[in-house]
Amino acid sequence: MRISSTRGGIVEDKKFRINYSIKVPEVRLIGSDGKMFGVLRLSDALSKAQSEGLDLVEISPHATPPVCKIINFSKFKYELEKKGKESRKKHKVLHVKEVRIRPRIGKNDLDIKIKRARHFITEGDKVCVTVMFSGREVQHRYLGNKIIDKIKDSLVDIASPEGKVSVIGTRLFLTFIPQKIKKTKKD
Repeated sequence: MRISSTRGGIVEDKKFRINYSIKVPEVRLIGSDGKMFGVLRLSDALSKAQSEGLDLVEISPHATPPVCKIINFSKFKYELEKKGKESRKKHKVLHVKEVRIRPRIGKNDLDIKIKRARHFITEGDKVCVTVMFSGREVQHRYLGNKIIDKIKDSLVDIASPEGKVSVIGTRLFLTFIPQKIKKTKKD
């Protein structure tokens, strides 16, 4: 998001025309108190804004005639930024973490990978389990499916698989999504 230091800057990728940058003959004017003045010539609307010591801001440029409001532009920009920050706070970003495994992995190493996947899921991230084959291992895809089944069984309490196992080239993929953990009330 860029905000220009000049009047009539860009706020949240939306360009607002203010005061003398408005280039239409007539505008529908809304006063600073919310009162509708109706359709006026641009020069009349600008003089009303100047008499109040505020800016004339084009709110809806695609309307016929465009809707303009008499407001303090810097305060208007601040309110828009504040709303944008609030909406970004509420937005939950889900990251996808990857756990890579070979088909001939040892039991202890597999346990460590499962522990790592469990950690990612409890943090609220998606986990993509990838079984990578090399050389002639590709002929034994059932080994990869066995490993993925073991991982499914060990993560069933905190995650559910998203879709089915997919095969792309020499790799098997399965993505796990965290389940919503039900919190019990303590009496």
